[in-house]
Amino acid sequence: MPLQLVTPATEEPVSLIDAKLHLRVDFDEDDTLIASLISAARQAAETLTGRQFITARWRQVLDSFPGPSLMGVSAGQPFTLPGHAILLPKTPVQQVVSINYLDMASVVQVMPASAYTVDTACEPARITPVFGQIWPICLPQISAVSVTFDAGYGSAAQVPEGIKSWIKLRVGSLYAHREEIAVLSKGRIEPLPFIDGLLDPYKVAFI
Repeated sequence: MPLQLVTPATEEPVSLIDAKLHLRVDFDEDDTLIASLISAARQAAETLTGRQFITARWRQVLDSFPGPSLMGVSAGQPFTLPGHAILLPKTPVQQVVSINYLDMASVVQVMPASAYTVDTACEPARITPVFGQIWPICLPQISAVSVTFDAGYGSAAQVPEGIKSWIKLRVGSLYAHREEIAVLSKGRIEPLPFIDGLLDPYKVAFI
């Protein structure tokens, strides 16, 4: 489903200084290159995990509110993904800023925050109407609904170290091998098998 970046993060989870320490680079000529590699590695890690590392604002666009509109939780089930829940495709979600929709007169309406509930403990985060409420009737038109939300751990200091380690290792690989194919002395590349495992605890399983 369409996901738009509204306000990007203001920093990278790994600083240029930390990356250069990892690379054992003590000169400044490659600073621009290293900074671009940090950005590329971070984007790869965010794609693999389904997470936003540094706080950013996103907008998810829907053609309609999901259904069916079944209220409540089934008895005996400690956790559910109800059919009428909106799932936010970036985690961890900090807050839902607004839910906007086009009414039947093609006028943009803002859904009152008191009319829906957000579960940010769940990954992906869930949004449903509060008990006794249903989603508003919206115009049957593409992009009729949008959810604006903030996601991310916060600042770089709050990003888990396992993620930062993966980024630094990926930067090291990209810095050492600057082309699509790297030919080593043995004639082949032998990746360290544990590297991608650093991201495994942070991968979000989207339903």
